[in-house]
Amino acid sequence: MKNWLIFISVFMVSLSLVISILVLWKAEAPFSSIEEKAEQLALDAKALAVVSESYTYNGKHSYVTVFGVDEYGDKKAVFVPTNLEADSIKEVLLKDGITEKQALSVLKKEGNVQKVLNIKLGYEEPGAVWEITYLNDHDKLNYVYIMFKDGDWWKRITNL
Repeated sequence: MKNWLIFISVFMVSLSLVISILVLWKAEAPFSSIEEKAEQLALDAKALAVVSESYTYNGKHSYVTVFGVDEYGDKKAVFVPTNLEADSIKEVLLKDGITEKQALSVLKKEGNVQKVLNIKLGYEEPGAVWEITYLNDHDKLNYVYIMFKDGDWWKRITNL
C-alpha cells in the first residue's frame, strides 16, 4: 500500500511538471512566431542586413524591436508593428541616441532604485524610448520612459 502511495504521488508530481512545461512552451509560441516574422520583414524591407536580437515591446501600440546592422555597417533598432505592416516600420540609428547604460544612469540619479527588472527600447508617440522597469527602495514597481534621442524623461508610472 505504501508503495502505491509513493508511486501515485511521484506520478502526479511528474504529470503536473510535464503539463506546466507544455503550457509555458505553447504560451510563448506566438511571441517567437511574431518576432521571427518581424525580423524577416526588417530584412525584406532592407532596413537591416543582419539581425542580432529582437523582442516584443508593448506600449500604446505593440512593436517588435529588432536590433541589427544595416547595409552600411551602422547599428540600428527597427520597430516593426505587430500587425506586420511594412509601411509603419520605424527605425533609429543607435549612435543617434543614448545607450542602455546611459538611460540607466539617468534613472539612478533619482536615487531610489533598488533593483532593475527590465530595460527595453520601444516606440511611442514622441519617438523611441527606453522603458525601464524597476523596484524602488520600498519594493514598489515603477516604470519610467526616457527619450532615446536626448535622455530626457518622457513618462513615469510609480509606486504600483
